[in-house]
Amino acid sequence: MINIQKAAVIGCGFVGSTIAYTLMQKGTFSELVLIDAVQAKEEGEAMDISHGLPFAHAMDIIPGSYEDIADAAVVIITAGANQKPGETRLDLVQKNSRIMKSIISEIKRVNCEGILMIVSNPVDILTQVALKESGFPKERVIGSGTVLDTARLKYLISEKLDVDSRNVHAFIAGEHGDSELAVWSCANVYGIGIKEFARMRGFSDFSDEMDEIYHAVRDSAYEIIERKGATYYGIGMAAARIAEAIVRDSHAVVPVSVSLSGEYGLDGLCLSIPTIIGNKGAEQVLEINLSDEEKEKLKKSAEELKAVLEQIEE
Repeated sequence: MINIQKAAVIGCGFVGSTIAYTLMQKGTFSELVLIDAVQAKEEGEAMDISHGLPFAHAMDIIPGSYEDIADAAVVIITAGANQKPGETRLDLVQKNSRIMKSIISEIKRVNCEGILMIVSNPVDILTQVALKESGFPKERVIGSGTVLDTARLKYLISEKLDVDSRNVHAFIAGEHGDSELAVWSCANVYGIGIKEFARMRGFSDFSDEMDEIYHAVRDSAYEIIERKGATYYGIGMAAARIAEAIVRDSHAVVPVSVSLSGEYGLDGLCLSIPTIIGNKGAEQVLEINLSDEEKEKLKKSAEELKAVLEQIEE
């Protein structure tokens, strides 16, 4: 029996603990279970975050075991090796795929029927690994995908055009990584096409700025890791946003990593695509009318991920 008010975070490093902290502040769930390979770590994080409850929302935050998550509605997996300076997300694939397989084995053992949200990197690859290993219906296995990349895109556009980021509508698709693409053909500010709005803000041609913004988004993680060693605040809020859409059944549209079954001519892999999210997980993958150039970039991104998946399966 699923408890829609219960969630679990597996992996209590910077990202996992930040997600737990964000969920506590939002009051999204009434019960949160923390699991880590190091028991003292999960205990310490549960204690530390719980001490902030008098300033937030009533909930139980407990260190636990896999038996404690059998009825969790959402299981957020962040466990894995960290991305080091100069290392790409795809460099992590072999060691983190082994970790993912061991976690999924435990989740299956306790017959958990909740939705799996994969946050560990490389997220698109590991979402595919989790889907294959779990045998769950594809709507129940989603990755955090390019939700954070999309937030970065909106923020940088808003900074360049001096407009509220909440009025910017744009998204990143494809791999959460080096081959991702900005879908400029759909980008707008309050319904006004991005280039037209830029002209209203004094730009005669916004093309160079768009290219600059894209590269800044793509390289954000590298820049942050070089400066402070890890990224966690942004992804903490992004994961909480996805969890909120699930528990509140809000049917939010977010670019999560989902299994494709013919959409965009792609099949047999997980890729970050705008998807409607509700309490059943990935309700509908949206097949958007991309430009020809964007279709080619998405296809190239898929080809790169497939090549990596073949290496894992060997």
